[in-house]
Amino acid sequence: MAKLQVLDHPLIQHKLSLIRDEKTGSKEFRELVEEVAMLMAYEVTRDFPLQEIEVQTPVAVAKSKVLAGRKVGLVPILRAGLGMVDGMLRLIPAARVGHVGLYRDPETLSPVEYYCKLPSDIAERDLIVIDPMLATGGSASAAITFLKDRGAKNIKLMCLIAAPEGISAVQSNHDDVDIFVAAVDERLNDHGYIIPGLGDAGDRLFGTK
Repeated sequence: MAKLQVLDHPLIQHKLSLIRDEKTGSKEFRELVEEVAMLMAYEVTRDFPLQEIEVQTPVAVAKSKVLAGRKVGLVPILRAGLGMVDGMLRLIPAARVGHVGLYRDPETLSPVEYYCKLPSDIAERDLIVIDPMLATGGSASAAITFLKDRGAKNIKLMCLIAAPEGISAVQSNHDDVDIFVAAVDERLNDHGYIIPGLGDAGDRLFGTK
């Protein structure tokens, strides 16, 4: 079973509290989401391999470590996932960014792909799927399936807030995908919203209703 990791760093938790607050406007909300994504990137990339090199300092030669040529891909789920990309790119500027767009079929309630644009070398990259909310888990599970169908092998999922139902759904469908979240909330309500959650992440990011 893939692991679930709750990132409880004090800075993440402090900023997450501000993100939850209904009084936080769109501008500050966007900035906070970007900052939390950047902080979460530290933990999501913790297992990246290193290789030793020699660096000439002003004083002497130092044995140092650099990333071992790992290729990274960021895949936000449209549209709310876009709010987390820039924060990740601050720390991983060489990452390629793909996009997956989904909508829910009103009759079957199943996620349907309406847009997918990915790096051509997706099979060679460590992919981080990004979405602020992991509610039912339907969209995240579908996005991961779409990536696997296109050859992706190494995938992680990163979300701000998750419901237990969403975590269970992703783990059931993709037991090889590690999940990183800043908080696990109580439950889903009858409309599929996370309780207490933060509302509709896309609307709050982009100032829409």
